[in-house]
Amino acid sequence: MLRRILTSAASRFDATVGAAMLARGERGGGIADAEKMPHEARLEFLDEIRAAYDRPELIAQPEIFFPESKSVPISQTRVRSMGGAEAGVVLDVTWPSEFEPWCGDVCEEYLSHEQNRSAAARLFLHTTPRPAVILLHGYRCGQFALEERLWPVQWLYDRGMDVALLVLPFHAVRAKRGPTLFPSGDPRITVEGFRQSMLDVRTLSAALRERGCPAVGVMGMSLGGYASALLATIDDRVDFAAPIIPCASIADVARTMGLLVGTPEEQAKQHDALEAALRVTSPLARPSRVSPEKLIVVGASGDRITPMDHAERLARHFRSRLETFHGGHVLQFGRADAFRAVGRMLQRHGWLEGR
Repeated sequence: MLRRILTSAASRFDATVGAAMLARGERGGGIADAEKMPHEARLEFLDEIRAAYDRPELIAQPEIFFPESKSVPISQTRVRSMGGAEAGVVLDVTWPSEFEPWCGDVCEEYLSHEQNRSAAARLFLHTTPRPAVILLHGYRCGQFALEERLWPVQWLYDRGMDVALLVLPFHAVRAKRGPTLFPSGDPRITVEGFRQSMLDVRTLSAALRERGCPAVGVMGMSLGGYASALLATIDDRVDFAAPIIPCASIADVARTMGLLVGTPEEQAKQHDALEAALRVTSPLARPSRVSPEKLIVVGASGDRITPMDHAERLARHFRSRLETFHGGHVLQFGRADAFRAVGRMLQRHGWLEGR
C-alpha cells in the first residue's frame, strides 16, 4: 500500500515538474526553433534535417560521424581531500572541447557560446588508480554540489572506484544565463550536442585510462541515460554501462510533454519526422558494443517524464538486464535497491569491491 502511494505521488510530481522543465519558454531554439513552427513548416524543416543527417553510412560507421577523443591539456584545481576507506583527492578539471559541428548551417551559432567550448568534470580519485565510472547528469542539472548528492559518489568511492562527474554541453558551468540550449528546439543543435557529449566523455575516458585506470565505464540519468546508452553503441572501449531512468527517444519525450501541435494525425507525423531527424544520435539506431552482461538498464515504475517503456526498449535492444524501482523520475523512491543491483553487476566483473 505504501509503495503504491509513493509511486502515485512521484508520478504526480513528475507531471508537474516535467511540464515546467520542458516549457517552450525555457528551452533554447537555436537558429530555427521547430517547436514554434506550424505543422507543415515543421515537417518541411524536419525533412531537411533528416536529409542532412539520416544517412546509412553514418549509422553503419559511427566513427565517421562521432569525433574520437583528443589529447588535450587538462587543467586541474584541488577541491578537497576525499574521506572514506582510503584517503584520496577531489579535483575539478577543465580542458578545451575541440569540437566542430557537422552541420555548417549551425556552426557559427554553436561555437559562439564561449563557456561551452571548455569541458568540465569533478574527479574523486584514489591515490592508486582504480576502475573508474563517469557519471552523466540529467537535463538542466550538472552543478557539482547537486550531482554529488544525486549520485552515490561516496558509496562508489568507498567500494574502490574512481568517480567522475562530467558536465554535458550547455549545462552548469558550460552555460550562460537564459534558456537551456541542449537539447534544443532546433534538432540540429540537439544532434550536435550529442556529438560533443560523445567527444567530451571519450576524452575524459582516455585521460582516466592514461592515468592508469584499468577499466572505465559510464552511468547516466535521464538525458545522461540517453548519452550513456548512445556511447555504448559507438565506442568499443566502454567497459560497462548503466543507463538509469533513461530517455530512449527525444521524439517520445516531445510527445509526452505536449511539444507537438495540431491534430492527432499531424502530431503523429511530427513525431515520426523528429525521430528520423535525430536517428543518427539514437541509442536504438545501432547495436550495443558492450556485452549484455556488462550492461544494466534501470527504470522507475512511476516515471512520467521518461516512462518505463523507455527503459524497457533500451533493455530489449541491448539484450540486457532491466532493473526497476517504484519511485518516479524526480522523487526516486526505492532507488537504493536499483543501485545495489548495478553494484552487483560491477562486483561480478571485479570493478566494485564487496562489503
